Amino acid sequence: MKNFLKEIPEQVTRIVFLLIVFIAAFLFIRSNLVPEDFGKTGHYRFSAIDEIISVDIKYAGQDVCNECHDDIVVVKDSSYHHNVTCEVCHGAAAIHADDPVEFTPTAPRERNICPQCHEYLPSRPTGFPQIISASHNPLKPCITCHNPHDPVPPETPKECSACHKEISSTKSISHHALIPCTKCHSVPEKHRLDPREYLPTKPGSREFCGQCHSEDADSEPGIPRIDLETHETKYVCWQCHYPHLPEAK
Repeated sequence: MKNFLKEIPEQVTRIVFLLIVFIAAFLFIRSNLVPEDFGKTGHYRFSAIDEIISVDIKYAGQDVCNECHDDIVVVKDSSYHHNVTCEVCHGAAAIHADDPVEFTPTAPRERNICPQCHEYLPSRPTGFPQIISASHNPLKPCITCHNPHDPVPPETPKECSACHKEISSTKSISHHALIPCTKCHSVPEKHRLDPREYLPTKPGSREFCGQCHSEDADSEPGIPRIDLETHETKYVCWQCHYPHLPEAK
């Protein structure tokens, strides 16, 4: 028997030891730490059902709000906020639904509410309306210019930077700073009002950049030139050069 144990590889002995420790720990936890009613009717504590039922309901839900505020529903359902439920901005409203006269939900008027979604962040989707609150009509509440239930801007944005702040900031320090966005992008007028439905076009060929950068281009002196027929012919220009900051690497 002793010779047999000596022949067992050391790594096998360690694995067996760890397995025994694991089983012992599992049995200890199962018998001492797992609630007695766990698994009685499923993979959960049976008493948790009564605990959940006893919790006070705080949120009424969108459908309950719609039953009384049908005038706002009509406006909001066709707006950019149609997927934002009422209680996101107005807070939990179950007690208001039970007694509308006694309890009134909050109506946010502070300037710091809307920037929770609309403050400029590079991670937000392209075209999502964003502002830098320190410079965008400072000290004015957002509701001064925007109806929260239909938050169309009071004026159609005239510059692309209104929504594409990151690109605008990057482009402003590049050699393309003075080139208008519409030089490279064809922008439908409806894009300004419904940016996700009507998208701008993007250049699709090397020849587009070649209008300024090919050796025979009729462009201003000092612009970097290449021979389109020999310069990295397997690639389009923006695979190596970011158009909004097109420094050569």
